[in-house]
Amino acid sequence: MLRILRNTVFGLLFLSTLLNASPPASAAGYPDRPVHWMIGFAAGGPVDIVARIMAQWLSDHLGQQFIVENRAGSGGNIAAAAAINAAPDGYTLLFVAPNNAISTSLYKKLPYDFLRDTVPVASIMQLTNMLVVSNAMPVKTVQEFIDYCKANPGKISFASSGNGTSVHMSAELFKAMTKCDMIHVPYRGSAIAFPDIISNKVQLIFDNLPSALEQSRGGNVRALGVTSPQRWPSVPDVPAIAETIPGFESVGFYGISAPKGTPPEIVETLNKAVGEALKDPKVIARLTENGGIPRPMTPAEFGKLVTDETEKWKKVVEFAGVSVD
Repeated sequence: MLRILRNTVFGLLFLSTLLNASPPASAAGYPDRPVHWMIGFAAGGPVDIVARIMAQWLSDHLGQQFIVENRAGSGGNIAAAAAINAAPDGYTLLFVAPNNAISTSLYKKLPYDFLRDTVPVASIMQLTNMLVVSNAMPVKTVQEFIDYCKANPGKISFASSGNGTSVHMSAELFKAMTKCDMIHVPYRGSAIAFPDIISNKVQLIFDNLPSALEQSRGGNVRALGVTSPQRWPSVPDVPAIAETIPGFESVGFYGISAPKGTPPEIVETLNKAVGEALKDPKVIARLTENGGIPRPMTPAEFGKLVTDETEKWKKVVEFAGVSVD
């Protein structure tokens, strides 16, 4: 009996050693089934456009479908919560944008801590926002727009892709720096907002460049300025708002995070794949066409960017004096 017990113990110890020496089952051969990518905004908007460009490349090159799931609402927090609460096995990812950095200080009762509960995976690109107005607005420059706002206090509405997005906070920063009195009308994505802007039910939006550029090039709205500190390379004819309002700046980022506990091997696989995608001339061309600048980073570099952006937007939230409960 003692010999049997001893052999059983040794057998269990040996099995434990083998299990500990082997990579996690979820990391072996990853991905071996479809990957779900949570997007916090409606289909057709700038985040969705970029996500689908990347998802198609990853699907083609990693051998499994990367499925974009639009979980719109609450400034992207619904998608974030869904991803954070998913199994940390690499099969549920989150599209990360400035809203995730902003929400930390803007929302007072979030059910998660974004920096604590996620792991950074990869950076995709950097982009600016663009101030576009309804063609019915009698303004053609940022200064004319400021003058018109001040002459019509409380009569101008601005759309956003949701509370806590960079689209929202760019406008709040503009309001704070110019003392313009404007009313916020949040939507579940900027694509949904544009019909109301085009019809002048809502007068303007500080949208991410991809969709704002598409609408302005199509003649549906009028572009007045970009939110980057200098003119943006893909639209050099559009002035920086900072040329009229010194110090005005709102530059965003897109990337990928995963639930905390996702195996490092999977994070590395995804980071390497995204890095390869950002070398592909076709992907570069499509991101550039949509107003972005590809920005590959290591997971650690992307993590630092998100942390720095969280601190930066906290100061903007405090400066603008806004909050969402």
